[in-house]
Amino acid sequence: MIFTEQSKKIRVMFTPFRDGLQSSFGGKTRLKDILPAMEFSATEAKIRHFEFGGGARYQAPYFYVGEDPFECMDRMREAVGPDVDLQILTRSVSGVTLTTQKLKALELQAKLMAKHGTTWDRNFDYMNDVDNLAKTGQPIVDAGMHHQVCVALMGLPFEDDTVHTAEFYIGIIRKLLDKGIHFDSVCMKDASGTTDPKTCYDTARGLKKILPPEVILWQHTHDTASMAVACYMAGIAGGVDGVDLSVRPMASGTVQPDVRSVAHALKGTGYSLDIDAGKMGEIENLLNEGLQEYEFNPVTTTADARVVGFPMPGGAIGPNVHMMQEAGILDRYNEVLAEFPVVVKAGGAWTSVTPGSQQYWLQAFNNVLLGRWNKINDGYGKAVLGYFGRPPLQPDPKVVSVASEQLELPLFDGDPLEAAPDSLTQAREALGERNLPITDESTFLVAAAIIPGKNMELNEGIRFLTGKPKIVLPLKKKEAPLAEATANPAPVAVLDRPVTTTCTVVEGGATRSFTITIEPPSIGGAASAPAAVQPVAGASTRVYSPFAGRTELVEIRVGVGDTVTEGQIVAAVEAMKAKHDVKAPCAGRVISIDALLGTDIEAGQSIMTIGG
Repeated sequence: MIFTEQSKKIRVMFTPFRDGLQSSFGGKTRLKDILPAMEFSATEAKIRHFEFGGGARYQAPYFYVGEDPFECMDRMREAVGPDVDLQILTRSVSGVTLTTQKLKALELQAKLMAKHGTTWDRNFDYMNDVDNLAKTGQPIVDAGMHHQVCVALMGLPFEDDTVHTAEFYIGIIRKLLDKGIHFDSVCMKDASGTTDPKTCYDTARGLKKILPPEVILWQHTHDTASMAVACYMAGIAGGVDGVDLSVRPMASGTVQPDVRSVAHALKGTGYSLDIDAGKMGEIENLLNEGLQEYEFNPVTTTADARVVGFPMPGGAIGPNVHMMQEAGILDRYNEVLAEFPVVVKAGGAWTSVTPGSQQYWLQAFNNVLLGRWNKINDGYGKAVLGYFGRPPLQPDPKVVSVASEQLELPLFDGDPLEAAPDSLTQAREALGERNLPITDESTFLVAAAIIPGKNMELNEGIRFLTGKPKIVLPLKKKEAPLAEATANPAPVAVLDRPVTTTCTVVEGGATRSFTITIEPPSIGGAASAPAAVQPVAGASTRVYSPFAGRTELVEIRVGVGDTVTEGQIVAAVEAMKAKHDVKAPCAGRVISIDALLGTDIEAGQSIMTIGG
């Protein structure tokens, strides 16, 4: 039981409008659906500190919702007023992207975030690389924002007493102090909610002993393993000054605990929150009203003690489950989880927070579907080779060798910021080639979406700026009443080949154009999974995605008339945020290309047809 004779107010950062959205929906929510609740939280509930951007909530608006993240930030700032602190989350050398950036890109990022209403920037490095933290923290300081540096926490899914201990975490901050980099606060950030309470307590106590008295100590965790309140209580007992909390319907499960839970737990202890728990019911009602069309996935709203063995952050579990479900492979979920300890130990035990969590996930995914280490995920491979910084433990030499061979990259011990591609120059060239305005905002929208090897036409920034965003909202499915659906059925046109058309959608003053391809139905009904080889008329063979659900066609390597060999890579689809090869099931000549680049491919839908 914790207790203090001298009463202490614990500061709260309110997270439903960033981490809550990310952990529940991967950040894929329309601004209009959450803004009333946020405005009430500031103007009526008098909450003074919000998380509102960064992380996936920078990418999701223009990747999947068709909204400009900078405009979203401006409107949030307008809603809460000028005196409220608004905080973002950045990922060290990756910033708000998923790939490493040059320092000048991170400097532009900091400038834009400050311009669009940010006052605090929480910056973490998933490797806990001190050099990375120091170099990427300076642009935050230079932009005039509150610099909150993180030590990233995680419970190991295997035994090791040299890393991810209180002594290990305290040592990271001690090294940062020695470097002389300015920071205003320190956050103990546990994205997976897998650190035990004792380690939280010992880390907080140790950090308080070495930090200057003016430096605030903050704590962040998720309730995925039902340990968040216990960990917060332990951290507060150790000296933590502030914590992250949320509110239903985006609280607990993969998100932070509800304000009311922690306020109740602190009763009679001498500690209290600087937020009115009595206002949470009204905020909850506004959120329920705004999000009534959204489908909450039980995986993200339910605690899962198994997470201690597969330390995934709340903001990654939900999106990965959604993607597996879309790809038609959710039945392999438990197998991917079971592979986690293997990939964590072999990689070097970096912290499972973005992008490290996705690297772990995709490598575990590849190991399960293709055989262990038969295909090294690009991000995981670069991580073990040193391109993101130094992991806490030495990676498995065998995996390092396989990664180097498959990716055709040498070991790297230099500065990841120097080795990063020049995304800003690439972005400006892409904008110029398409006669699009070249502003700081447009440049960064494109640069932040650049992935090496990905077709620039499929860049989410280019798509957004040309009025062709991909809209993917987790909304409830609407079913027409049976009587309405069956009465007076419309005539059905029988198709014998794909038909492509376009449609225009006008919503909220914005006009978007979409290209739609209608495929002929399969004989005997749609298949539950794509067949590897399916003969069609004229001894021809159709080529399908290797997945049983929906994927995006991101590459077509051949054209009509080209001769291909059996097993040749002829296309690629994107599933689980990674590119997967599509191979020719037979030798022959390409008769037709049956799908458009950038479109979603359903199970049983032909990508191309090969003739004998």
